[in-house]
Formats: sequence, structure tokens, C-alpha cells
Amino acid sequence: MKLSVVIPVMDEEGNVKLLLDAVYSALDEKYEYELILVDDGSSDQTIPLIKEHANEQTRLLVFNRNYGQTTAMAAGIEAAKGDLIVTLDGDLQNDPEDIPSMIEKLESEGWDLVAGRRLKRQDGMFLRKVPSKIANAIIRRSTGVYISDYGCTLKVFKRDVAKNLGLYGELHRFIPVLAKMYGASITEMDVKHHARQHGESKYGLGRTFRVMSDLLLMLFFQKYRVKPMHLFGTLGIGALTLGGIINIYLLVLKLFGESIGHRPLLTLGILLVLAGVQLITTGFVAELIMRTYFESQNKKPYTVKEEFDASSEEPTKA
Repeated sequence: MKLSVVIPVMDEEGNVKLLLDAVYSALDEKYEYELILVDDGSSDQTIPLIKEHANEQTRLLVFNRNYGQTTAMAAGIEAAKGDLIVTLDGDLQNDPEDIPSMIEKLESEGWDLVAGRRLKRQDGMFLRKVPSKIANAIIRRSTGVYISDYGCTLKVFKRDVAKNLGLYGELHRFIPVLAKMYGASITEMDVKHHARQHGESKYGLGRTFRVMSDLLLMLFFQKYRVKPMHLFGTLGIGALTLGGIINIYLLVLKLFGESIGHRPLLTLGILLVLAGVQLITTGFVAELIMRTYFESQNKKPYTVKEEFDASSEEPTKA
């Protein structure tokens, strides 16, 4: 199958028919495709309406409760059978008509992921646009993955990239970072953006703190996912060394007859030593967890993209 389109939906009864019509209009007679809708715990008429208006290319996965957009997206990607996988929001703010041009860019220029960049974004300035711009800037500078619009769900992936993203929690905003960690080549292109016509947005300022927490997780994944001892061990040795120096200094003062029991520096020295020991111990535990993660599931900390055998005429795709 050429293409799988994955769309998480929740309480989108006003958009369902319009969404399906838009996808069918954009893709029918152009690709062999499947449309996978993942209902993330809708409490309105979203599910009956999908069943009523779906065509033979459409599949529906229904969660027993709300799990979040990232989990819904991961479920749809896991079920996808296409060589290319598209992710799209269910609120019709992204336009399915942009999908063919994104596929063309991916195939003609050899990219692994093409991310949408919302042109003339139709959202509120202070509650949506400004926080989003700030968050995008922080993510770019922190991760080194220079995508302009991390919040745009419209993306086209090669199958192997999408299947190996490892989406958990609320990491869908960090898909370009996860793809870069996998080794994917990434570009972006302008896509249309429309104002929401029906229903209410599921986004708000409350997500800001969760995004910042997830950013810290991404930074850890980027640098220390397979070598956590390099982080915890370095911090632990630094704290242990500094604490030891302070305590030795205070011991010398004590030997010369000076009272040190009332000095805050003594408390700091003891705390640094204890923190150093705890950090180093945490590093050991993290290393054991990491090794268990890879070895118990027969995973590898690397991915072979291509294998060349001189005895054969062509390289073999891994």
C-alpha cells in the first residue's frame, strides 16, 4: 500500500463528515491508501458519524477511554500498512490537499520526513501564537533540530521512520526530535491553515509546563539515553569531589582548634557528599535499566540503514 493517513479524533462530531470528504477528495484516484481514524474517548456522536460516512478505505480504532493525542497517534501508526505515513489533526485546521505536494517533495528530494509549517496560522495571537513561537524557539535552540513549527501535526514520514519514533506520554510535539535521533533526514514546507469551524480546541496554556517537562526528557534522550552514567556519574563525581574538598578544609580548621559545628559550610559539604553518592548510585541503576530495556526485547542501540555486499549487485535495505 502506498499511503496510510493517521488522524486522532476526540469529540469532533461537527467536523467528521467534512474531514472525511476532504481526505477522500484529496487522495481518491491519486494513491492506493488507507485512512485510519483513532477515536480517543469521544463522548459525542463522533464514532457513529465516522461509521456512517466512512468509505472502504477507512478504518476506525476506538479507545475505551481518553489516552491523549500521542497515544492515539502511536496506535494509528502501529496499525498503518502504507509505505508512507501521514499524520493529520481531526479539526480541519490542516488541509488534506497539502498531502500530495508533501509526498512529492519527500520522494523527489529524498527526505525521510516532511513537516508542515503553518502559513498564515489562523489561531489566537496571545493564547496560541505567541506561546507557540516561544516554545518553538526554545525547542530549536535546546535540541539543535531546526524546525520552525513543532506544533503542526501534518507530517509525511517514510514507514521505517514512523514505526521507530517511540511515541509515549505527550511527545507528539517532539516528533522531529525523535525522528532526528533515529537518523532521519528532515525538511519542512509551507502548508495551509484554517480557522476551526466546529468544536473546541483541545490546546491551551496549561500545556506549556508539560511541554517544558517533555523538553527536558528529550534533551536527556538525545545525549544520555544509551549512556545515562555519563550524566549521573559526572554530576555525582563533581558533587562528591566538591563536598570532599569542603570537608577536608573544615577538618584542617578543626585540627587547628577552630570550631566548625555552627558553620553552614559543614552542612553544605555533607549534603554534597551524600548527593554525589546518590547520583552515582542512580547512574548505576539507570545503566542496568537501559541494558535490561535493550537486552530483554532484543533491541539494538543502533539502526542499520543499508548493507552493501560486494558479492551482490545492489545494496540491501535493512
